Parts: sequence; structure tokens; C-alpha cells
Amino acid sequence: MKIFTWHIHGSYLFYLSQGNYTIYIPTKPEKTEGYYGRGETFPFGDNVIEIPADEVKNHEFDCILYQTNQNYLKDQYEILSDEQRELPKVYIEHDPPRQHPTDTKHILDTTDVTLVHVTHFNRLMWDSNQTPTRVIEHGVTTSPISYKGDIARGIVVINNLPSRGRLLGLDVFMEAREYVPLDLVGMNTGDLGLGEVLHPELPEFQSRYRFFFNPIRYTSLGLAICEAMMMGIPVVGLATTELSAVIDNGFSGFIHTDINYLIDKMNLLIADPELAREIGNNGREVALKRFNIERFTNDWEQLFAEVTQKNKNVLSA
Repeated sequence: MKIFTWHIHGSYLFYLSQGNYTIYIPTKPEKTEGYYGRGETFPFGDNVIEIPADEVKNHEFDCILYQTNQNYLKDQYEILSDEQRELPKVYIEHDPPRQHPTDTKHILDTTDVTLVHVTHFNRLMWDSNQTPTRVIEHGVTTSPISYKGDIARGIVVINNLPSRGRLLGLDVFMEAREYVPLDLVGMNTGDLGLGEVLHPELPEFQSRYRFFFNPIRYTSLGLAICEAMMMGIPVVGLATTELSAVIDNGFSGFIHTDINYLIDKMNLLIADPELAREIGNNGREVALKRFNIERFTNDWEQLFAEVTQKNKNVLSA
């Protein structure tokens, strides 16, 4: 099956590409959003194929996969043919609503597109209008790197945290680091962090930290959290959005809306390496069941088969 989409979130595209289909992505020399191509960060397989944007109209696809408002409102009209725009359509909504947590209407209001939310929280909060929706939860590959936890510090993995402010918990991070030794990694961390660690190198890098801290107030469940849990790194975070339905507090991680509680638990993990390993192992069991890559790719393969078959039935009717 031939799926056309844009390169929006590199790590998500990498995990999506583990499925049994071929993904085509457009490129532009200026490498604007969605047109980066494969890039050099992720070890994409042969089933991720670049196409110059001005040649996309000459190719045949089975399904168009939108990932941003710009993809749907602008990009498709610039690079897809009329016939391609009539193909089966899926839209991945990666985020919870921003304008208002419960009353924001999605840009989609049609029965011709399947809207996929990446968490149940997101599906609950968005007003998806009459658009058919479903949830496909994250899937991540298992890492050959195992948890060591020999560095008595916590790691925070967030891109652009200084510029993204309260939404991603800049103030929470700043408060917590006054009482807990924390290292921040990610793009554009500025003076607050250690800079970017490329995705393929992150497992080895973070494996030595005692725990993973997620200070983010309001976002989707970060793939970095799933990856940390899959490695057996104990996770500490705010009991908001989907994380509150993933972590069993005190068993497979620590979550709370009280920052002082989280600070106490992070210091407990630093003081008790064996507890950290136990919590991390319990979290890994959750990740293996909930975020395994086979379930994720099977969900996507089934959806692509469903929407393409539905389209064939409509055309033949």
C-alpha cells in the first residue's frame, strides 16, 4: 500500500514507517515544514521514499495522510492533483486543543476523512464535529540499551523549552531543579540545558540517569515518555492529560499535580536506586503491553485497509 504524507514529527514518522506499507514524503530544496525529506537523524528503511514536491502529481498513491492544518488547508492544493485529493484521507491530530480545552472545534467537519487522535484524552477534549474519529495510541520499538541508573540525577527531554514556556512546564522545571539535580536535553535548550542529543543516541545517553522527569502541563503523551518507559527508566510527571491514565502512581511511576510531591519522589528515587529499578521495571511492563510497535503498526495497517476498501466500495456503487 502506498501512503503519501508530510514529514512533520520525525520520531512519529519513524515509528509509523515500521508498518507494512510504503510511505512517500515530499521534498523542497528550502526544506520548509513538512518538506525536509528523510533527513539524517532517523534510520528510516527503504519504505520511506522522497519525492520532489513538484513531481508528486505524477505518482500513484492509495491514501493521503494529513498531519497539520497547513497540510489540509494549503499543502494539498499546492502539490496534489485533483485525482489525488479524491483519494482516501486520514488526518492525524497530534495535539490536544489549544484555544479552549473543551470547546475548540477541529478544522475537520466532514465524513470523508478519518480523524485519528493519538491519545484518548485528545479525542475526549476535541470537538471533532461530524468527522469519524478513532484513537491509535503510540507505539515505540524496544531498545537494546537497558536501564543503568548509575547517575543520581534526573533527565528531562524537551525541545525548545525556554521559548515554549508554561505550556511545556518551563516554570515547573525551574522550580524542581532548585531541589532536585536535573539535566535538560533537547534542541534549543540554551543556557538551561545540555543541548540536543540525536534520537538514535538518546537511549544510551539517558539510560544512565536515575529517572525521567516530565514537567509538561498540557500536551499529548510524549513519545519520549513511552521510550523511557520501554527502557525501564522510572518516569515522574504531572498527572495531567493522558499521562494520568498511563502511570499507576507509586507502582509504575510517580504522577501528581502537586509539584512538592513530585520533588519528594524524585529525591526518593535518587536516594533509593533499588526502588528506582523496581518502578522502572513496572513501567516497562506497561509499555510493552500498551505501546508495543506491533500493536501500533497493526492498527495503522488495519485503518489504511479499511479506508481504502471503503473508497473502493463507494466508487463501485
